[in-house]
Amino acid sequence: MAKGHRSQIKRERNAQKDTRPSAKLSYARVSVTKACFVLDAIRGKDVQTALAILEYNPRYASSLIKKLLQSAIANAENNNGMNTENLYVAECFANRGPTMKRIKPRARGSAYRIEKRMSHITIVLDEKK
Repeated sequence: MAKGHRSQIKRERNAQKDTRPSAKLSYARVSVTKACFVLDAIRGKDVQTALAILEYNPRYASSLIKKLLQSAIANAENNNGMNTENLYVAECFANRGPTMKRIKPRARGSAYRIEKRMSHITIVLDEKK
């Protein structure tokens, strides 16, 4: 059990909170491994280069991640007052979401299970120093 008053515990928790601008896409209909191929390409790049990479990447996940990156840039501009020329992709990762289970009929009355995987994608930006 934590010690202290509830407001004091909340204050301490909020003091440890990450203040970097970020954006999160929950329940994206793409598997984690397919999303990570695209995320690995933009990790550590500045935002203009990352947007150019996502624009010409043929994978389906790149269109989702491009919209997410644009949302993170808008958050940095409007909420944190940061300059877009100094921003870069500090962190980007995909976590496993729920899996939709479907059944496909097969020969001789049997059935195969089809798993349609989802992911939660997060992008965190930061300013160059």
